[in-house]
Amino acid sequence: MVLALGFAATANAADIDLAKKSTLNSILKSGELRCGRIVGFEIDLAREMAKAMGVKFVPVNMEFDGIIPALLTNKIDIITAGMTVNQERNLQINFAEPFMVVGQTVLLNKKLEGKVK
Repeated sequence: MVLALGFAATANAADIDLAKKSTLNSILKSGELRCGRIVGFEIDLAREMAKAMGVKFVPVNMEFDGIIPALLTNKIDIITAGMTVNQERNLQINFAEPFMVVGQTVLLNKKLEGKVK
């Protein structure tokens, strides 16, 4: 039992240390939520997220190809842009659960039916 309590205390201390280093804790300490790639309705979601956290919303406009490097170098706290999860990106950054799933399809003029494959 003593051994189990020792492991629990060590795990708890490690969890606390990890929480102190988390992005969430960093945002709360700085008082700002820096959001990369300001396009679409995600701006409103990020603004509401900052409001719920009690921090200032700080939009950081950048090109799409710069958002992952900006996140990895702590220039932004979160990416607020629609982004497809793929293997390469998933190995670099953590994705939240999708809040929207969008399918893709091709619309074709009736005149081209049978000609385009």
